[in-house]
Amino acid sequence: MSALPLLRTLYKYQAWANSELMQSIADLDPELHGVERHTATRLINHSYVVGRIFAAHLLGERHDYSADNTPGMPALKELRTAVIASDEWYLEYLETMTPELLQESLPFVFTDGDRGYMSREEMLTHVVVHGGYHRGEIGRILTQLSIAPPWDTFAVYLHRTEPSRREQTNMSVISSLTEELALLL
Repeated sequence: MSALPLLRTLYKYQAWANSELMQSIADLDPELHGVERHTATRLINHSYVVGRIFAAHLLGERHDYSADNTPGMPALKELRTAVIASDEWYLEYLETMTPELLQESLPFVFTDGDRGYMSREEMLTHVVVHGGYHRGEIGRILTQLSIAPPWDTFAVYLHRTEPSRREQTNMSVISSLTEELALLL
């Protein structure tokens, strides 16, 4: 079975989650929560850089990064634009994938000089899981500030983008209850 449909859905979810979170970061008052806003932006920048590094690995190309974050930090507006473009790149890249290409392993070099060897599927999985990890860190920062973080879960994304799933769930529950009631009678 191919992992392509799931990977495509995960990257759509990531784009949605990144957009929601970037808005939450932008809403942080720079005067009141400057340190937290800086930390959150730094984490998003790190996640973005890692995504771009692995995009180069997926293409078998060199990248210009010498570390997994940049020395300076872009403005939040610029970073948001870059993250959106990166998310779109991954969605377009997945449209070119086949199950066979996903299984192909590629050699690459990490920014610390260590060598790596992963399949495209593993690299794509790494990038999406890595992004979720850092969004979770930022969610924790927001929670510590008594700010509700975006409801960044895969289940929420699926049900918001496909509301008919709730109807299916309700029909399943009704069907199960009807069967149980029939057994009792």
